Amino acid sequence: MKLPWMSRADRRRWRSARTVADLGELMARWLEGAIASRPGYQPRFGPDEETAHLVPTLAALCRTGYVTTCSQPGFAGTGADGLWWEQRAAVELVVTDHTRLPRLLGAARAAGMLVRVNDHRRGGVRDEPVVVTTRDGEPVTAFGGRIGRADMAIQWTGLDRGLYDQVAHGTYVSIAAPEYGPAGERLWGVLDFLTGLRREEPDDPWTRSAG
Repeated sequence: MKLPWMSRADRRRWRSARTVADLGELMARWLEGAIASRPGYQPRFGPDEETAHLVPTLAALCRTGYVTTCSQPGFAGTGADGLWWEQRAAVELVVTDHTRLPRLLGAARAAGMLVRVNDHRRGGVRDEPVVVTTRDGEPVTAFGGRIGRADMAIQWTGLDRGLYDQVAHGTYVSIAAPEYGPAGERLWGVLDFLTGLRREEPDDPWTRSAG
């Protein structure tokens, strides 16, 4: 049986992080299964099984200064409830180094992705959410949108105060494929090229036309 709280060792790991690079490394290690728990997620549980194939992409993003907070693969099919579900491949992440933003946003937009930005600095951009999951054609889940103070505290509970202030005032970016289903999995190739996980640009007509 898994205990419903984070271990002391894991709490110390997260509290000891002082920089966004530290945070990104811990998030990458959680994704890879080296750490049992992370802030804002059910203790002693790793990523959902459906996202297992995304781990290399997400870990590389975290180690490159783009700390991921949520993701899902592209999917279309009958769910456990017998109804038709469709998902856009999508990821949410936080960027605190604003010199990194242009390359991320440029790569995503050049590939035709749907991009939503929420800058938590005073007077920053606040885009509306984008629907990423439907159930029998009805919206179920959206990525993006303003994160409230209470939700931010839950998402990053246990962090050093200085580091918390950085991520709480960072820029939150949601990127989703325009297509529902497996075709939208091209998103991960775009992000892999951004982080250097792959050396050749994805074979994508959007990317080629943007070049």
